[in-house]
Amino acid sequence: MEAKIPLRPVDDEARDIARGLLAATRFGALGVLVDDAPFVTRVALSARGKVVSLVSSLAQHTQALKVDPRCSLLIGEPGEKGDPLTHARLTLRAKAIFLDRNKELRARWLKTHPKAKLYIDFGDFGFVHFQVDEAFLNGGFGYACQMDMDDLGLR
Repeated sequence: MEAKIPLRPVDDEARDIARGLLAATRFGALGVLVDDAPFVTRVALSARGKVVSLVSSLAQHTQALKVDPRCSLLIGEPGEKGDPLTHARLTLRAKAIFLDRNKELRARWLKTHPKAKLYIDFGDFGFVHFQVDEAFLNGGFGYACQMDMDDLGLR
């Protein structure tokens, strides 16, 4: 018997929390499938209008996404005080879409990730867009919502 997860209806407060997490994110945990088993790694992210990462084709997670583009991202870090489980986090279920290199995307990335200037032009690096299908906001104990792209402002 499958347990039913108690979800709250999505309201403006939940939308504000989720959109705030997206706007503030600079990195997150990326979950992929490697040999049919879960594999999680940390990646740099930008979520300005769409969720994007700069990845190396040599990385295990990039190779896994080329085999199976389904993935999950977890964003939101615990604050300096209090129980880490009371801090909001957002899980995104997505599909990885590899993007062609372009100057505009490169420039935008470097504004939020200036240290990437050291490697952004290496031949094995490129951008991937995570096309989000659905999201799950955990705003702390007893505060969970399933959200769509309109809720996140990603459409």
